[in-house]
Amino acid sequence: MNLRRRLKGHQELHAGALNDILFILLFFFLIVSTLANPNVIKLSQPKAKSDTKAKQTVIVNIKPTGEYIINGKQVKIEEMTAFIQPYVQKDSTQATVAINADKTVPLENVVAVMRVARDLGARSTLLVDTKVK
Repeated sequence: MNLRRRLKGHQELHAGALNDILFILLFFFLIVSTLANPNVIKLSQPKAKSDTKAKQTVIVNIKPTGEYIINGKQVKIEEMTAFIQPYVQKDSTQATVAINADKTVPLENVVAVMRVARDLGARSTLLVDTKVK
């Protein structure tokens, strides 16, 4: 019976080399990921037969005093046709006259602007406040 203890060697893991390898792998994947093209998937996007043009919108502000303001300039109702016409001539099918009127403005003033827009061949929309009190 042999009662002597066997001397076992301590098993160690040398982490110094492991850190170097992981550091090199980190740099490798960092460089490869920046060089990779994110647009790898090729898609055939739909094409339109006609080009879509931006809508021409003219905003007419009507103050409670009855003044008409277009692009920061005060305009009389008689001059409004001449003032809006250049916007409408660019593209009459897409032109829109947006009317931003105070709630105390008489309806006659709003209808007058709508008539001018209709005579020029433009659509007219009335801007309203969506908050109901």
